[in-house]
Amino acid sequence: MKIRKANLQDFPELRRIYKAARSFMRAHDNPNQWGDTSPEEELLLQDIRAGHLYLVTADEGAPAVGAFALFTEPDPTYSYIEDGSWLSDLPYATIHSIGSDGTRHGILGSALDFAEPLFHHIRIDTHADNYVMQRALEKAGFSRRGIIYLANGDPRIAYERIGG
Repeated sequence: MKIRKANLQDFPELRRIYKAARSFMRAHDNPNQWGDTSPEEELLLQDIRAGHLYLVTADEGAPAVGAFALFTEPDPTYSYIEDGSWLSDLPYATIHSIGSDGTRHGILGSALDFAEPLFHHIRIDTHADNYVMQRALEKAGFSRRGIIYLANGDPRIAYERIGG
């Protein structure tokens, strides 16, 4: 699969991808993580403008099948972890807002293949009801590290992987 930075012209594709991802979550007993609106359009626009949002395509020039945000600065919500600890305090990258339109498998693997050559230390979090993502993360070599809290106070299960 191919990965490229998202731009403002990609917004209809992003809406389509995240709408499908929310439907998938609801169908797999995870209706609360993203509800009906997350990730919010303003957040997506902010991530596009900051150069953090990426699209995943099956081939060069093909329609997008997935999206994710990649951050290289410390995530403030990861500064406190409950019921566990991080493997390392060294610099890390964070993947957020990973979603698929459901037409292709392997969006997480593609995001990791893209990020890992640049950042061998990766953190990610997910909702307690997102069993699909929890299994995918564990299969990808991530270890469950504890609970972090989003800025709004919602808990998330934190995962970490060093050196894939």
